[in-house]
Amino acid sequence: MAAVIEEHPEVQVFDEISLIEHHVRMAITRALPVGLTYPQYEVLNLIARRGEDLAPNAIATALRMTPGAITNTLQRLEATGLVGVEVCGADRRKKRVSLTPGGREAYGRAMAAIRPKVERLRDGFTQKEFREALPFLRALRVWMSDIH
Repeated sequence: MAAVIEEHPEVQVFDEISLIEHHVRMAITRALPVGLTYPQYEVLNLIARRGEDLAPNAIATALRMTPGAITNTLQRLEATGLVGVEVCGADRRKKRVSLTPGGREAYGRAMAAIRPKVERLRDGFTQKEFREALPFLRALRVWMSDIH
């Protein structure tokens, strides 16, 4: 019989985080309207939550995307009429990204499709459990960002 290797708790925590992230991404991807990819959803979600008129580099930074990846994603979203990319009036070298009416509609459809999964999540755990997990998760995120 093979020996069972006991993993350290910190390794187990990162395994759990990785698995949770995978399951969240898959659940959202399966619920998205046809033609909308997960990275595109992330952009729409960010703009909807933070407000209109974001710079592409701010979007890339917030979503931890490379400049090339955000450019490609924005081009695809613009081609499908979900975002508008305009030259900034104050500084003609910069661009600003905002949702179009079609983008707001697509985002609303995506959120409506995801809502049942969020409700199941809320039924499975209490607000207290979520609040108690946050300090550790935030501290871990800050610590990890400091070691980069």
